[in-house]
Amino acid sequence: MKKILFSVLALAAISIVAFRPIADPLAIGSSIPNAGTKMKDISGKEVSFKEAMKENGLMVMFSCNTCPVVHKYESRTMESCKKALDNKIGVILLNSNEAYREKGDSYDDMQGYAKKLGYNWNYVVDQNSVMADAFGATRTPEIFLFDKSGKLVYHGAIDDNSGSPDEVTRKHLSIAIDELVAGKTVSTQKTKSVGCTIKRL
Repeated sequence: MKKILFSVLALAAISIVAFRPIADPLAIGSSIPNAGTKMKDISGKEVSFKEAMKENGLMVMFSCNTCPVVHKYESRTMESCKKALDNKIGVILLNSNEAYREKGDSYDDMQGYAKKLGYNWNYVVDQNSVMADAFGATRTPEIFLFDKSGKLVYHGAIDDNSGSPDEVTRKHLSIAIDELVAGKTVSTQKTKSVGCTIKRL
C-alpha cells in the first residue's frame, strides 16, 4: 500500500513540474526583470542585462541551437543583432532550453553554434529557465526590446514570416528599433512570436 501511495505521489509531483504554469509575458512598459543577475556567456565571462545595455537600450532574444525555426531565422537574427548594435542598443541572446542541455543546447554546443554563425554579442545560458520564467517567454526566437530607461517597448517576432525571409511583408523588430532610436513611440508594440517552445524541465 505504501509503495502504491509513494508511486501516486511521485507521479503527481512529476505532473506538477511538467505542467507548471508559465507567467504571462511582460507587459509593455515593464522594467527588465533581474537586471543585475549574472549569466554565463559563451566568452566564459559572466554578464547581466544591466551590463549588456547600451546608450539606446537593450534587445533580449530567447533563442537556442536546435529549433528549426531559429535555423530559418539565422540570417535575420544576424541582421537584427547587427542593426541593434549599430544603433547603440545592447544585445543579449539567452538559451533557456534546460531540458535540452544534452540534446544540442549545452554550453559547448552554444559556443560551437555561435562560432559557426559569427556571433559577436552576448549568448548566455539561462539556467533552469529562470529568465524565461521571469519574462514569460515561451518560444524561440522571441524578442523583448527595451528603451534606454530599461522599459519594454516591443515584444514579439522579428518579422511576419517565420518560413522565408523572401516573403516578409513587415520587419517588426527593425521598424521598432528605428522608431525607438528616433524617439518615437513604437507603433506596433506586440506581435505573435512563432517558433519552438522553450524546453523547460
